[in-house]
Amino acid sequence: MRKLIVLSALLIAMPLMAQDFQGQAFYQSKTTMDMSSWGGRNGQQMSEERKKQIAERMKSMLEKTFILTFNKSESLYKEEEKLEAPGGRGGWGRMMGSFTGGPQYKNVKDQTLLQEQDFFGKQFLVKDSLPKLQWVMGSETKQIGKYTAFKATATKKVDAMDWTNMRRRGRNEVRKKDEAKTDTSKTTTITEDIEIPKEIEVVAWYTPQIPISQGPGEFWGLPGLILEVQSGRTTILCSKIVMNPSEKEDIKKPSKGKEITQEEYQETVKKKMEEMREMYGGRRGGDRGRSRG
Repeated sequence: MRKLIVLSALLIAMPLMAQDFQGQAFYQSKTTMDMSSWGGRNGQQMSEERKKQIAERMKSMLEKTFILTFNKSESLYKEEEKLEAPGGRGGWGRMMGSFTGGPQYKNVKDQTLLQEQDFFGKQFLVKDSLPKLQWVMGSETKQIGKYTAFKATATKKVDAMDWTNMRRRGRNEVRKKDEAKTDTSKTTTITEDIEIPKEIEVVAWYTPQIPISQGPGEFWGLPGLILEVQSGRTTILCSKIVMNPSEKEDIKKPSKGKEITQEEYQETVKKKMEEMREMYGGRRGGDRGRSRG
């Protein structure tokens, strides 16, 4: 049955395979945050009302719309431009907002990736080979719009620039970190309050009806366009596809910023996080000293 479905999808896709086509896929990205351990002043638990206020202020960062413009071998993935509401980011939001990604170019033929990245006001151009996931393709299917999508899963390493998977540790956990036996092989500590898992599971849904090895963000490598991704706390869902638009858009390679590899960029992020840890750690120590005096 699965072979028949794949064969039918490929027959439908034959016209696309036979011509130089271009398309655009529109994606809705939503990231959830676990605020259960967030505390207020003096170690008190933050009220539900306050949590709702913070979540609303961070909505512009946690819910985004992206456009993927693609042809047979290239794609350009960029956020749809929109105005941010005044006062939309608090302190925690400003920190996460410092990991701002610009247009991302993928070439599956040359196996190259170019990503404009703004990090704490500095512009970088990440140039590297495409990251590869070891996809495990299953037989489960579901309908996404008018397309038949197949399920695939993979395990993904989480790097230091992926703020979407950062989590804030509770105040009590921070104070009792020496007592708590944390498995450091599964998490990375960014600051005293923040940590990230080292690996997450990725679930993707792709359609052979659009026979390109592309997808949203860093995801690619399946025998069809990826329409949906569940990666850690983030879900990315395709809401609309336009094939062969009347006005084709040039897929231009990003060019702004200091050229740097992915590994070098991660090292830059790591150093900055260490600086922040020392800065905030020193501030806490000074506060404690003043309170004792």
